[in-house]
Amino acid sequence: MEKELLEELKQLSILCVEDEPGIRKVIVDTLKYYFDEVYEAKDGYEAYEIYQDYKPKIILSDIQMKNCDGVELVKKIRQDDFNTIIIMLTAYSNEEYLMELINLNISHYILKPLNAKKLNDALIKLFAKNSLIKLSDQLSLDLKKRELVFKENEIITLRKREKEFLYLLYQKKGAILSYYEIENELWIDKEMTTHALKSFIKELRAKLPVNIIKNVPQEGYTLV
Repeated sequence: MEKELLEELKQLSILCVEDEPGIRKVIVDTLKYYFDEVYEAKDGYEAYEIYQDYKPKIILSDIQMKNCDGVELVKKIRQDDFNTIIIMLTAYSNEEYLMELINLNISHYILKPLNAKKLNDALIKLFAKNSLIKLSDQLSLDLKKRELVFKENEIITLRKREKEFLYLLYQKKGAILSYYEIENELWIDKEMTTHALKSFIKELRAKLPVNIIKNVPQEGYTLV
């Protein structure tokens, strides 16, 4: 794995959900090579509580577990969150569950048993992509460098929350990014006041060389 990608992964948090303690320990120990923040849960109930408290960027979950299984966990998360990256661990015998998961925006599947090579390959496939995404004809967002590129040569540096907000807008292109989604994704550990959001948007718009953010009154924001 390239050093640049490894450094990018170190900045992300991941939650491992596995009901077998021995297997979970092996997976968690492996994940700690790639990620600085690694959470663990023994079933879907515990995993959902951790998800609500810490909002990990990635969830790696087994499908079949005692109590709340991986399918139920994903359904609960996807009720209002289609952005968190979810990787499912699956066995051939899990095929009956895959139809339930097919419309739940699963990012990747890994065939069990998990090993370092399978995990490495999955992470490369998920993240080692062109990091430049087009927000408009003249403006692109570089996800790795946390920068905007205007007309292919002018660079505008962003703060972390600004980059994440623009990426959320991109993911919701053609739809509205709601106030609830903004608070849920960007104001994780605190309340998002109307004043705080308006100040944030005003400062971000001041950085943009072209206007790409449209407010939808009482609902949220969308890309122009």
